[in-house]
Amino acid sequence: MKSHSRTRWISLGALVVVAVAASLAATRPWAQAGTRTPAQQSSIAPVPLEPVVDVEVTAARHRLIREEISAVGTLRAAESVMLRPEIAGRIDKIHFHDGQVVRAGDMLFELDATVLGAEVEQARAELDLARSNVRRTRELANQRFVSARSLDEAESSMRVLEAKLKLAQARMSKTRLKAPFDGVLGLRKVSVGDYVEVGADLVLIEDLSSMQVDLRLPERFLGAIEPGQTILLTLDAYPEASLRARLVAIDAQVDAGGRALLVRGRLETNDTKLRTGMFARARLVTGESPDAVVIPEEALVVGADESHVFLVDGEHARRVPVRTGRRTAGLVEVVSGLSAGDRVVVAGHLKLRGERPRINPIMPPPAPAASAR
Repeated sequence: MKSHSRTRWISLGALVVVAVAASLAATRPWAQAGTRTPAQQSSIAPVPLEPVVDVEVTAARHRLIREEISAVGTLRAAESVMLRPEIAGRIDKIHFHDGQVVRAGDMLFELDATVLGAEVEQARAELDLARSNVRRTRELANQRFVSARSLDEAESSMRVLEAKLKLAQARMSKTRLKAPFDGVLGLRKVSVGDYVEVGADLVLIEDLSSMQVDLRLPERFLGAIEPGQTILLTLDAYPEASLRARLVAIDAQVDAGGRALLVRGRLETNDTKLRTGMFARARLVTGESPDAVVIPEEALVVGADESHVFLVDGEHARRVPVRTGRRTAGLVEVVSGLSAGDRVVVAGHLKLRGERPRINPIMPPPAPAASAR
C-alpha cells in the first residue's frame, strides 16, 4: 500500500515539473519567435519612418544691394534770381514775353531815363569845362604866370567832375535791366507804365539746365553721409522717370528746431521740364555691394546668439549659421555661410525638428510680372 502511494506522488511531481518547464518555454522570446506561424509574423507592425515635411525653398543668388536712407526733397534750379531794380522809376519798355528763354546779357527792362540822361549830359559838360581849365592853368603855370596851387586846385576840380560823370552814368545804367545768365523767365509782375520802387519784384529767371535737390535728414545719419554719394529720385509729376543726383554739399549746422540736417545734391540730367519746388522722393545710397549673395528675409531665422538658415542637403535640411549684411526690399545680404546657388528653406521652418529633418522641397510659384504703366 505504501509502495503504491509513493509511486502516485512521484508521478504527480513529474507532471508538475513538465508543466512548469512548458510554461517557462512558452514565455521566452526565442520560444515565441520559433513557435509563431508565418501569418503571425507578417502581422507585426514595422518600425515607423522619420516624417517628411513639405517646405518651400529658393536659391541664394547674386544681386546688387544698396544701403539707403529714404527722405523727401525739393527740386531747385542751380541758379535762380528775382530781378529787382536798384533805383525807383517808371517802366518804359519790356523786351520779353512770359516764359521766354533768354541768354546772358539780353535786355529785359528799361526804366524811364529822361532825368538821369540829363544829369549825365550836365556832368559831361561840366567835366569838359574843367578839362579846358586845367589845360590853360597848366600852360600858365609853365610860364610861371600862376602858382602851382592854382594848378592843383584846377586838377582837383576836374577829378571831382570826372567822378560826378561816372556816378551819373552808373545811375543811368541802372535803368536797363539785363539777364544775368542763360535761363528761362517766369511770369512778369509789372507792365509798361508801372512805377516801381527800389527792390520791387519784376520777373524770375532760372537756369533750368542744372537742377539741385535739397533733402532734410535726421541728424543720426550725419556719420553715414559724405559728398559724392548717389541720390536716386522719383517725382510725382513724372512717375515713370528715374533720376540720379550726386551729393555735393552738407549744411554747416543742424536745425536745432527739428534736429534735421540739410543736404544738397546736383542732378546729372539736363531735363528742362523740371521746375523749382517739385516734390521728390529720394533714396540716398550710403553703401552698396554690386555682387552680393542675397536670400529672402523669410529664409533667415534670428536667434538670441546667432542667425541661421536651413540649407537643403538632398532629402534633408541642415541648419547653417550665417552672418548678414545689408538689407533692402525684402532681401538680406549673406556675408558668410552661403554661396550663390545654395537652396534654403523660406517657408515651413516651424515644422523642422532635429539636426537633419527629412523634407520635401517645393519651389514657390514665380511672382506675377508687374503690369506696365
